[in-house]
Amino acid sequence: MSRDLLRVGVSGSLAPYAAGFASELIGQGYLATAARCQLRLMAHLSRWLASEGVDAAALDEAVVEQFLAARRGQGYTSLRSRRALVPLMAFLRGLGVVALPAPVVAQTAVDVVLERYSGYLLVERGLGAGTVRGYLEKVRPFIEGRVTADGLDLEGLTAADVSAFALAVCPLHSVSTAKLTMTALRSLLGFLHLEGTLEFSLAGAAPAAAGWHLAGLPRRLESGEVSRLLASCDRRSATGRRDFAILLLLARLGLRRGEVAGLRLEHLYWRAGEIAVAGKGDRLERLPLPDDVGEAVAGYLRHGRPSTIACRAVFIRAIVLGRPWRR
Repeated sequence: MSRDLLRVGVSGSLAPYAAGFASELIGQGYLATAARCQLRLMAHLSRWLASEGVDAAALDEAVVEQFLAARRGQGYTSLRSRRALVPLMAFLRGLGVVALPAPVVAQTAVDVVLERYSGYLLVERGLGAGTVRGYLEKVRPFIEGRVTADGLDLEGLTAADVSAFALAVCPLHSVSTAKLTMTALRSLLGFLHLEGTLEFSLAGAAPAAAGWHLAGLPRRLESGEVSRLLASCDRRSATGRRDFAILLLLARLGLRRGEVAGLRLEHLYWRAGEIAVAGKGDRLERLPLPDDVGEAVAGYLRHGRPSTIACRAVFIRAIVLGRPWRR
């Protein structure tokens, strides 16, 4: 497949890195169509850099924004957001072609966490500097609230701690600020889980702020309740295997019901150990796939999901075969 990908012509300052980028995409489990789109985006960026007289080493947030604005202005309808360039920018940064964003100078334990989180938002999520500053501002009080006499305690976080913070902070702000605070908090909790600080994702414990004062937060499930719920699935049956895999995705990755229902077979990157989740605007975000969740999904695909149907949805309704599980 790499030879086919290399048929995408890349000229200009990024041409020397096209073969390596193609191999990187293949290694990450990209489908051929998606990989070609990434290489075409690379080719367009390289041509644009040449037309502007800008060297690849000068690629920074401002230059990226200028390129994306030009791409949108030329009528492109896809791959025209900062997120689209995340794979290429991560690859170029890994080679040292493009410099990493300047890190925040860390002075305290809180600053150390915020520095790591800032790098994650800039490099992995591809967010703009202004958005990152807003996220850091909103989650700093939450992290500072975990400072104890023995240091910073993030490993002991519980869903109750997240709910308590939401109840204490959100009623003090406007609805829009409360929504941004909860969005930033969910992002932080997802990051802490991804980097291994939290064993389980607590992102689902941060409620969605609405036009009320968060007076009635839903009660979280205790770990024992989650275990009993999982144990109730009869994994000897196809339906039980399906339900067990769905519940694990909800519990372990903190996915929403609609995100699980929207999973397609091409969203599973087995070689890379990742899963792609459709976010706002159907933009895909790739998350690590834990071993137990991967085994549950693989078990359903092998011994529960009919192999003869044409539908590409991962989870199929049990009553009417061949139709996707609806949100």
